[in-house]
Amino acid sequence: MESYITVGQISKPYGLRGEVRVIPYTDFPDRFLTTKRLFIRQNTLFLEKLVERAYIKDNRIIIKLAGINTPEEAGKFRGALLQVPPEEVRALPEGSYYYFQIVGLPVYTLDGKLIGKVDEILNTGSNDVYLVKDPEKGKEILLPATKEVIKKVDLKERCIVVNLLPGLLEE
Repeated sequence: MESYITVGQISKPYGLRGEVRVIPYTDFPDRFLTTKRLFIRQNTLFLEKLVERAYIKDNRIIIKLAGINTPEEAGKFRGALLQVPPEEVRALPEGSYYYFQIVGLPVYTLDGKLIGKVDEILNTGSNDVYLVKDPEKGKEILLPATKEVIKKVDLKERCIVVNLLPGLLEE
């Protein structure tokens, strides 16, 4: 099964008609207003639901999904993730990437040495930090996602090239 991208989470039922409140996990919360379908993932459950309506009320996203018509039915999906296929994510500006595009990429130094794969992305506020794991040596390296360190992200070739500043890699 292809990987789907989480764009939100159902927090709780809203109203009496089976609507749900959504916690957005996207930089584009307005996407919910135009999305025609969402995929619900909850434990082993994975199903497609058509979006009957979506709106924003009091700065909260409210969605009505087809087939969910009562607060009791909506309550069964509390905590469920709302996902979309990768091809439905919005394009980002040049040099910006979604986490799902970065995690798993091998990381090479400027001279071509493999130092590991991006295992996780930490959001520090000022800039992201890539946690790179070397499975052979068991080492973890923290790389700031800055122009000084990250020299190239090549999604077609599926790799990242970095300039290791002094102190970033212990030998």
